[in-house]
Amino acid sequence: MDNSLGNSAMRNTSDYIRNMMFGLDALVELDNKKMVPAINLDNAATTPPFKEVVREIERQLMYYGSIGRGKGQKSEHSTEVYTNGREIVKDFVGANSDIYTAFYINNTTDGINKLASALIESPKDIVLSTRMEHHANDLPWRERTKTVYAKVDKNGRLIIDDVKRLLQMYNGKIKYVTVTAASNVTGYVNDVHYIARLAHQYGAKIIVDGAQIVAHRAFSMLGETPEENIDFFVFSAHKMYSPFGGGAVVGLTDVLNKHISHFYGGGMVESVCDYSVLFLPAPDRYEAGSPNYPGVVGMLKSMEILKHMGFDYIRKHEQVLLRRALDGFMKIPGVILYGDSINIDDRVGIAVFNIRDVKNEEVANFLAGYRAIAVRHAAFCAHSYVRRLTGVSEVQNHSKTLCYPPEGMVRISFGIYNNEADVDCFLAMINELLQQEHVRHFAKIRNESVQLTERSYKPYDRG
Repeated sequence: MDNSLGNSAMRNTSDYIRNMMFGLDALVELDNKKMVPAINLDNAATTPPFKEVVREIERQLMYYGSIGRGKGQKSEHSTEVYTNGREIVKDFVGANSDIYTAFYINNTTDGINKLASALIESPKDIVLSTRMEHHANDLPWRERTKTVYAKVDKNGRLIIDDVKRLLQMYNGKIKYVTVTAASNVTGYVNDVHYIARLAHQYGAKIIVDGAQIVAHRAFSMLGETPEENIDFFVFSAHKMYSPFGGGAVVGLTDVLNKHISHFYGGGMVESVCDYSVLFLPAPDRYEAGSPNYPGVVGMLKSMEILKHMGFDYIRKHEQVLLRRALDGFMKIPGVILYGDSINIDDRVGIAVFNIRDVKNEEVANFLAGYRAIAVRHAAFCAHSYVRRLTGVSEVQNHSKTLCYPPEGMVRISFGIYNNEADVDCFLAMINELLQQEHVRHFAKIRNESVQLTERSYKPYDRG
C-alpha cells in the first residue's frame, strides 16, 4: 500500500480493511437487551480473523489428510502445504538464512515452554529476563532455573543499561536473555537487536517473545551485523488475524538439534527400539503428535495479507488511533494514564488507564454492557510489570509467602481494522461513565445486591 497516504485515503483504506474482517457485523446483546455490533478494543488478547483466512482454511480442509503419515493424495497435499509453510514463516520474520529452522506450536506460551524445557540443562543455568514480561516469558524460566530481571523506569520502559549491568555482573554465566519485542501492557517496542548484541558479547543467546509485534511492525531475525541476529523468536497466530490457535518458533537449527523439549510422542522419532530412541532432527523433534493444520493454514494466509498491506501503513494507522485516544484521555478529568503518553513512536497501539474511584472491572463491565465495547482489565498476565506501573514498590512485593495480584487497570488495544469512530465512541462512553448519574447508578445497583460484576463479564487473566 502507498506509504504516503493522506488522512482521507487512510480512512478509505481503513473502510476497505474493515470489510476484510470476519464477524465485525455480528450483533451482541447489551444490558438493555438491544442488539448492536460489538467494538473490539481487545486486539492485544485476540484478533478477529480475515475473511480470506477463513476461506483459505475452508479450501484447504477440502483436501485435508494426515500430515506426514500417509500416501493418499490428500495426505500428500496437506503435508506439502504444512512443510512448505516453514519457508513462508521464515521469510515473514526475515530469517532468510540456512542457519534457522521453524517449528509449529499451539501459541506463544507453548513455544516458550518448549524452548525452556529444551534449552535449560541445569537448575544452575542463569537466564536474564525483564520486569516487563508476560508470564509466558517469565514462569517457564523461573520454574526451571535461576532467573534475574532487568528493571523498568518510571514510565515502564526497559532500562537497557540494567540489562548491560546484569550481563557484566554475571560475566559470561548468563546463558540466555529472554525479552519481549513489544509489551502487552504498554505497547513499548524494545530494541531487541541491540540487546542481542549485548547478549552475544557476553556469550549468551537471545530469545524474543514476538506475540505483540508480529501484527504491528515488520520484524527481522537478522540485524545489521551477525552480532545483532536474533537466536530464537516465538509468536502466536491468534494475535495476527488467524483463528484456531497456532504459531511458530524460529530458531538456530544447530542449537535446536543439540536439545529436545520434554514433550514426546509420534512424529518426532526416526526409530524406537525396546530400550533406545533415535529422534529426528529439528523441526520434527519439536512437533510430537498430530499438528493443528487449520491453525497453520490460517497463519500462513494471514502473513501473506499482512505483508501485502504493508507494515508502514499499519504502523502509521495505529499511531493515528493511539494519539487520538491519548489526546482524548488527557481531556477527561479523573483518568489516570500509564506509560509515556507524549512520545509514542516506540509504542504499538496499546494504552492502559484507570479512572479515579472507579474499579477497573466496573469500567470494563460498563463499556461492554452499555455499548458492547470489549476491553481488557486486571493485570494482563504481567503482574510484576503492572505493580511497578501502578506504583507498588519492589520492597512491598519481596515477600515469598504473601503474593497478591495487583489492583490492575484497563487496556485498550487496536487492530488494523479499528478506526477513529471506534476511538470516539469509546471516549464518549468514558465521559458518560463519569457523569454523576452513572456513578449513582453503580451505587444503587450495589446497594440492591445486583452488581454489574455479577454479569457474565468475570475477570479472566489470560494475557
